[in-house]
Amino acid sequence: MVILASGSPRRHELLRKLCDNFVVEVSDAEEVQLSDSPKTLAVENAKRKASSIAAKHPDAVVIGADTIVVLDGEIFGKPDGVHGAEKMLARLSGKCHEVITGLAICAGGKIFTAAEVTEVYFGSMTAQEIHDYVATGEPLDKSGSYALQGGATKFIEKIHGDWSNVVGLPVYRLRKLAQAAGIAL
Repeated sequence: MVILASGSPRRHELLRKLCDNFVVEVSDAEEVQLSDSPKTLAVENAKRKASSIAAKHPDAVVIGADTIVVLDGEIFGKPDGVHGAEKMLARLSGKCHEVITGLAICAGGKIFTAAEVTEVYFGSMTAQEIHDYVATGEPLDKSGSYALQGGATKFIEKIHGDWSNVVGLPVYRLRKLAQAAGIAL
């Protein structure tokens, strides 16, 4: 049995590209907020999510993921409301930032981990454009306050790397991690 330790509909959709037969069990693991590096933080939180579910289902293959946005070394999580979302987007406007997803697979009492990094270039956005986008409500539950596959598409000049990583689950990296662990998805 394969379990995705995430309630994200975007992650469900992306995992279906690799595996039709999985169940979802949302992890209640406490996430860490600080680390020496953003990659380490994302991987640690993915491990915590996957491990908390694997403890209940030791015979399952459990997949955990954690996605963060990083600008100039500062980690942007989910915004704290409308003002926080507008502030984040204003800081991302006209700049390149990184989207990092940590992955963890728990299987057979072992944990396998990886991280994927994608560079996202935002074009310049006016205060009104940011306000209008935030008013849609879409940015309020997203790391970095935007969704590549949603309304933010019109602001993204280019990306370097895996687009599925920016959506929340780097499909290629997950497939390679599973293969390296000897797991067929």
